[in-house]
Amino acid sequence: MPTTRMTRYDQSMVRLMNDPRGRPLYATAARRRLAVATHITLTAAFGALMTHFYLAEAEPMWAVVAMAVLLLPWMIATGLINGATRGLLELRERALDERQSAERSRVLARAHRAMTLLLLAAAAGLLITGGASGGAPKAYVAPVLIAALVCHWLMPLWVAGLMAQDEPADDEALAATTADTMA
Repeated sequence: MPTTRMTRYDQSMVRLMNDPRGRPLYATAARRRLAVATHITLTAAFGALMTHFYLAEAEPMWAVVAMAVLLLPWMIATGLINGATRGLLELRERALDERQSAERSRVLARAHRAMTLLLLAAAAGLLITGGASGGAPKAYVAPVLIAALVCHWLMPLWVAGLMAQDEPADDEALAATTADTMA
């Protein structure tokens, strides 16, 4: 496999994604799950507000304001997940080592399977709704398709955040613990 040199952009992204200052925020599996759950919740809130904006008869400017307010926490949650995965999905392939490249492939495969199930559920939901009402639910097709597109875009990030492993213990801390138990 030919190796290409990392650009300054690649180097700066690697430094950013491996910055230890945010590590306490995603150091445990519970915190990573909380970050992913928060991100999914904020994304769903965005979707609900956009659907309301799309379907509302009146001019719901409050929905636009609410989306603007939710944008900052959504971006912070995105950054936490990217930090927890060490930029697994954000870094270019040449910036990843072999282990990270294999992990990226596993994440993308799982995200693809999860997205297939989600699309199946969305299609079934629309078909069942259409069958129950006696016609196609035309008003809901556009929001459901947009939601599916957003999920398709974000599913790898969510899966990567859920699959991220705890950082290995420091060698010095491990040696000190081992020495204490042997004494």
